[in-house]
Amino acid sequence: MPSHSQTHASSFAALGRLLRYARGYRRQIIAATTCSIINKLFDIAPEILIGVAIDVVVNQEQSFVAGLGFETAREQITVLAILTFFIWAGESLFEYLFQILWRNLAQRLQSDLRQDAYEHAQRLDMSFFEARSSGQLVATMNDDVNQLERFLDGGANAMIQVLVTVVAVGAVFFVISPTVALLAFTPIPLIIWGAFYFQRKAGPLYADVREKVGDLSSRLANNLGGIATIKSFTAEQREAERLKASSEAYVDANRRAIRISSAFIPVIRMAILAGFLATFTVGGMMALEGTLNVGAYGVLVFLTQRLLWPLTGLAEVIDLFERAMASTRRILNLLAEPVHVRDEGGKDLAQPVKGEVEFRNLSFHYPSSGAGIRDISLNVPAGNTLALVGATGSGKSTLIKLLLRFYDPSHGEIHIDGQPIRDINLKSLRGAIGLVSQDVYLFEGSIRENLAYGKPDATDEEIIEAAKTAEAWSFIEALPEGLGTPVGERGVRLSGGQRQRLSLARALLKNPPILVLDEATSAVDNETEAAIQRSLRRIGHNRTVIMIAHRLSTIVDADTIAVIENGRVVEQGNHETLLSKDGAYRAQWRVQTGQV
Repeated sequence: MPSHSQTHASSFAALGRLLRYARGYRRQIIAATTCSIINKLFDIAPEILIGVAIDVVVNQEQSFVAGLGFETAREQITVLAILTFFIWAGESLFEYLFQILWRNLAQRLQSDLRQDAYEHAQRLDMSFFEARSSGQLVATMNDDVNQLERFLDGGANAMIQVLVTVVAVGAVFFVISPTVALLAFTPIPLIIWGAFYFQRKAGPLYADVREKVGDLSSRLANNLGGIATIKSFTAEQREAERLKASSEAYVDANRRAIRISSAFIPVIRMAILAGFLATFTVGGMMALEGTLNVGAYGVLVFLTQRLLWPLTGLAEVIDLFERAMASTRRILNLLAEPVHVRDEGGKDLAQPVKGEVEFRNLSFHYPSSGAGIRDISLNVPAGNTLALVGATGSGKSTLIKLLLRFYDPSHGEIHIDGQPIRDINLKSLRGAIGLVSQDVYLFEGSIRENLAYGKPDATDEEIIEAAKTAEAWSFIEALPEGLGTPVGERGVRLSGGQRQRLSLARALLKNPPILVLDEATSAVDNETEAAIQRSLRRIGHNRTVIMIAHRLSTIVDADTIAVIENGRVVEQGNHETLLSKDGAYRAQWRVQTGQV
């Protein structure tokens, strides 16, 4: 946890970063700030008018207003009444304006922050998402952005108005009586010190609160996503207790912050009382002695309240400020997260894409585990099928991730049709590749929407043709709503085999020149697998296919089979060639066919 001085500095540093981010809103910020200042000046004016009114009643023809050319007391009271009307009307008008401006700014800024954070997150590497929970990211883009919105809705105006009050009232005090002003302002250094002491104490506590919110969001997201597993292991009670522990940790973090903020107001209240009593008694004695005008004394008494009481709200304002700055740091830190796989390639793939893929001396290691691939070279001629086999963790899926540029290799290059993929923009590169992974992700919506995800303008005829090719149309047609059937969150309403066939149909509808199948038949029954194999033989004639498979029976027709062990290619050739060797492929084939 950072030290108090670090947190104190970092909160204002976070405010500076936020203002730099919001420089496009400079006009709105200046307009809102101006309206807040004018509103507060109008708000202070009635107390001054009360003192002037007392002066009129007591001194009449010798009053301050009489010196402005209004001789009778009635004229003076009438002028004060008219002035009071315009002051109250002005205060109401500018209160309306500052509320509209600050709230609209809060809405616009929170929307842009969330959008920018989401779009930046989409550009980040897969390693970023593998190292962080989705719950923490959701909490940052939702809860933290909302926390900043709450501060801009009311806290920013409150901070400005407290500052304006101190400056404006202080100026009036020193004009009327420097002696009383010094006495009235004596508690203010204590109040300011108390506010910053609270801010230093509260800063790390609110950072901890935001962290606990993220943990709680992550726990909820994981548990709701894994509800079937929880039920199958009858772990409901255990998970409820774990959620309760996360929730209690959040409550405790808030409780520690509340304890600090609650102690602030009673201390400040006593400091305010000291300032008020000093003005009340010393000013009163001076008025009795005739060294202070009675009306001026009234102004000072009323303005002391106006000056000091709003400072009790300083604790709440700083509370809002600290919560907002803790959230701002998390949002802006996400926006500052570096993008390692940069979309800097200025070229499109040369059309038409033939689909030749070449891996040249490719090496890559995951920073977290050290696993990866070493010096792999493979060539897949256009229209050929490459099958990658090997034990789990050998590096097969890593090759696919590098081909899609989810990561960049530490050494070597990948070429498509002779073009290095680093020189190709990501839209063109990934548009040429259709991925069907083992872990199928379907978005909440209809079957039609999911199938057309890669080609949103596809006609129903095109969708049906792709579904037939993937052997999916028979089950879609049998559903009551057909293509309009909702799949549920992550496709929960469909079986694993149905999801797998939809994933294949989705990739086929995209009609990519390169089709990548990462264990694409792992979740289907034998009959469906045979049907998909027939489909793949049909569609493989005019496109390049790269397959990852554990079941060797699914890849016997591949043009090239590469056996990968510990990140290296140990064997490659077609099925017959590899069986003729006494190597890893033959050993694995004998195990799977029961010849051992």
